Amino acid sequence: MKRVLWIIAAMAVCMGAVPAFAGAVTFESLVGELTNLERLSETPSPAYVTKQFSSYDRRSKNPSVLTDEDWFANGDRGQYLRKETIDGREEFVIMDAEGPGAIVRVWSANPADAGTVRVYLDGSKKPAIEMRLTEMLGGSGPMPFLKPISHEVSRGWNTYLPIPYAKHCLVTTSKSDYYYHINYRTYAKGTKVKTYPGKLSKKQQQLVQNAADFLAKPSQFVEPASPKAYQFAYDMGPGATVKGLAEGSSRAVYAFRAKVDAADMEAALRGCLLEIRFDDETTPSVQAPLGDFFGTAPGLNKFESLPCGVMADGSLYSYWVMPYKKSAEFRITNHTNASVKIKGETLTGTYKWSDKSMYFHAKWRTEHPIHTLPRQDWNYLDASGAGRFVGGMLHITNPVKQWWGEGDEKIYVDNEPFPSHFGTGTEDYYGYAWCFNVPFVHAYHNQPRCDGPDNYGQTCVSRYHIIDDIPFTKHFKFDIEVWHWAECDIAMAETSFWYAKPGATDTFAPIDPISLKVIAPPPLPVPKKVEGAIEGETLREVERTGGSLSKQDAASYGWSGDAQGWWTDGKPGDTLTIGFPVEKAGRYKLLAVFTKAVDYGIAKLSVNGQSAGDPIDFYNDGVVSTPETSLGVFDLKAGENLLKVEITGANAKAVPRHMLGLDYLRLEPAG
Repeated sequence: MKRVLWIIAAMAVCMGAVPAFAGAVTFESLVGELTNLERLSETPSPAYVTKQFSSYDRRSKNPSVLTDEDWFANGDRGQYLRKETIDGREEFVIMDAEGPGAIVRVWSANPADAGTVRVYLDGSKKPAIEMRLTEMLGGSGPMPFLKPISHEVSRGWNTYLPIPYAKHCLVTTSKSDYYYHINYRTYAKGTKVKTYPGKLSKKQQQLVQNAADFLAKPSQFVEPASPKAYQFAYDMGPGATVKGLAEGSSRAVYAFRAKVDAADMEAALRGCLLEIRFDDETTPSVQAPLGDFFGTAPGLNKFESLPCGVMADGSLYSYWVMPYKKSAEFRITNHTNASVKIKGETLTGTYKWSDKSMYFHAKWRTEHPIHTLPRQDWNYLDASGAGRFVGGMLHITNPVKQWWGEGDEKIYVDNEPFPSHFGTGTEDYYGYAWCFNVPFVHAYHNQPRCDGPDNYGQTCVSRYHIIDDIPFTKHFKFDIEVWHWAECDIAMAETSFWYAKPGATDTFAPIDPISLKVIAPPPLPVPKKVEGAIEGETLREVERTGGSLSKQDAASYGWSGDAQGWWTDGKPGDTLTIGFPVEKAGRYKLLAVFTKAVDYGIAKLSVNGQSAGDPIDFYNDGVVSTPETSLGVFDLKAGENLLKVEITGANAKAVPRHMLGLDYLRLEPAG
């Protein structure tokens, strides 16, 4: 049995599930692909293309107009295809695709704002799926939307449950004010696809459960047929190069494992360059720093995904399947100024090379400094030939706390004039949301490192396209926008993973050893604070009926302490109560500085149950701070006092997100 994890497919055959619609794409066969790495090493059969529907800003139409109002437009929320009335209901259409095909990924940042999702298949007026979008994506819903196939990580909601259809797929929601991606396949005309069954049999449910169980422990390994291990141990001085060779007619590397020992692990994992050549290649198919190849940068960042990862003991693994006809040569060069010890093994197994087989590719590029203005599209990969894109890892060095990743992914397949994948933000592409800096790990996508505070320092994110891989027959181009909240200089390093037929080319230049250096971010300046300010971001949440409360950092807005307390996505009628400290009981004038912006609401305030005046409209076309505003004079007790905020509505001109930002409170004795 091969590492490609045929376990699930094999179980399905034993239970009689797969042959039920032999020779066709079925729900069962697609569930088997959730854990199947070997299939990525061959051109797809049957053939398909992978595309994306999303809520990207529709003002982005012309790549020659490089402005924030056009190509870099950032209003990526609440965009849909059209409204339809179905069975007397008004529904918002977010996907309308001819088959045969299959949905392979759905993501949202705020699925609660979408309401009910309905999936109509093959022209039926009755939805095959009808449920809250939060249930579909969060992993808390009914079978078959199980964790970790469906899951929420760092405020991003995802499902990779495949939904096949023979003729047509229409997806709607009952509300429209949210962010979304739907990644889907369209198979070649005439391909037999058995439509998603709706209600699953017990055998189908067991198949889904098996996949979920495996993805929950993605680092487990199944040895290939006729395994042969090549073990190595090197003590590499500065400038040293070591080589390893795997041989044997028509085999494949199924595992590559390594353990590194060095005084400076960040320098060693970035400074040791890995190159892999297959058969008679004159240039390497793999050329990347050792750590970046395994999905970690800088240094060792623990995570476990299906194709690669870093175990708790610091050992690195790669389970990408790398076929060859005659041989695979591994070469590691130490470009650091210190000794590095590396030990590990490559494990090969039987593989039958055919005219569908492809070589594995992994290449790295970096740039520093990248000035964040004017906006630009930064290239991840530009490859020619036939192949499949299967993922990448991004390492970014951010010198400020502000968010660096508003940029959308733009993927062009086979020389498309307009990208067939147009995203809504960098973190959205990587499966999380709201620039959230809490690390997460998953079989398909990860944020194993985000230094902070907020989004300052080193961040490492990855996404591996296993069931949502993107085939191409002529050309593949992946750009992502450099779209930062602040004007500054950043460093980016990206490793792309793809398969390609022999003879394919790419635009990666040979790696200059000088670039194999981890860029350290400069120290953060000490933020200035208003004297006597009780900072809004430090106040204790006592009670909240809706939305979420967090700290928002942004030095560019002039907030005291460079931050504010930020209440987002509440609704009219929702309340937030926060406690603020008073050192000595007495009568005080309570002053406050708030934020106004285009998506802020109208709110009524009270202090310890006493009204703090008329409701305040926090709408403004642009982000500004209010002057110090008196909320009134109050008798305050020593210790914690309560400020209650109730959302009453929004300005007619506002984007209705009803947000509220509190920079600070300040007390003045009132006698």
